[in-house]
Amino acid sequence: MKKNSIVFVCLMLAGVTVWAQEDQRVITTAVPFLTIAADARSAGMGDMGVATSTDAFSQQWNPAKFAFAERSMGIGVSYTPYLESIITDISLLNASFYNKINDNGAFAVSLRYFTLGEIELRQFAGDPGTLAKPNELSLDGSYSLKLSPTFSMAVAGRFIRSNLRLPQNGTEDSQAASSFAVDVAGYYRSREIAYNSFDGRWRGGFNFSNIGGKIQYDEGGQENFLPSNLRAGVGFDFILDQDNVIGITTEFSKLLVPTPQDFDNDGDIDADDNEIYQNESGLSGILGSFNDAPDGFGEELQEFTWSLGAEYTYQNAFMFRTGYFNENENKGARKFFTLGAGFKFKSAQIDLSYLFSTSQVRNPLENTLRFGLTFNLGEEFYND
Repeated sequence: MKKNSIVFVCLMLAGVTVWAQEDQRVITTAVPFLTIAADARSAGMGDMGVATSTDAFSQQWNPAKFAFAERSMGIGVSYTPYLESIITDISLLNASFYNKINDNGAFAVSLRYFTLGEIELRQFAGDPGTLAKPNELSLDGSYSLKLSPTFSMAVAGRFIRSNLRLPQNGTEDSQAASSFAVDVAGYYRSREIAYNSFDGRWRGGFNFSNIGGKIQYDEGGQENFLPSNLRAGVGFDFILDQDNVIGITTEFSKLLVPTPQDFDNDGDIDADDNEIYQNESGLSGILGSFNDAPDGFGEELQEFTWSLGAEYTYQNAFMFRTGYFNENENKGARKFFTLGAGFKFKSAQIDLSYLFSTSQVRNPLENTLRFGLTFNLGEEFYND
């Protein structure tokens, strides 16, 4: 048996189909589990979180939001089944913790663990078989600080470990790939503004995430791009009265990864083109990702995804959410609606979400119920 990476898993994780047509250049990366919405609240609003209000799961989307947390401490755990209609032992687990040092600063840590279940490997039908348990994880730490009463910034560091290699000939000598990345994020939250018939608050945010080098699965093999990403968004809270709040948010995202292209002009993106593509450094790939699409600015715009989400909150105890996510047909074709709900009792909150695909491309999270549990603890902070 060859010792190599489980490439098909990476494609499933990306949630896209790589088409054979020349005019469709889907960008794929290593460790795509980092791009999966790991909490039920964000998943219920169309996979967004960079400009939404602060919660315990803000680490993935925008750690700068922690500086505006309304409680001094928060703990969040979530569970996301993956490819549930096909197999039952693949899932994404997420745990987050934040602590406000004072009114202006906070630190947070989080762990994301993606397990692909068990795979039994056999050379021949009569072999006893060897169990492999491929998995991936990331461990994050961040610090956020208010630079003004309405704006904060944060920096996060991330250790990434990807163990997708299979043992060779029944041995256990395979090694996991690892890498480091950083996030740089900002968050704006306006003061409450009085309008004619309601009060309101503006929100905005950005996050440059997974900025780093590349990751290598095989010794002497090719290096693979991390899913470096730019995410930005804006939102507004309609505070109708003290019991009813409606939040509307829209977000845009783009992978900061080079576009695959036909470097040798032979009419096909083949192995030679891929070798040139993978030899580009991570930093130059990020810097060049805004102007390297072969079809120019129009194709660059196709590489942006967008989402629109809404959250209705009643008495800060019940939340109903919905959202829509859109990706261009030539860049993956993921399109889906989401629904979600949250129930809060004292310091605990339970969140649920559900996804409906509207694309011909099968979404690995289609018809999947996701769960999240949050505990908001400690001293209350008043953010005007």
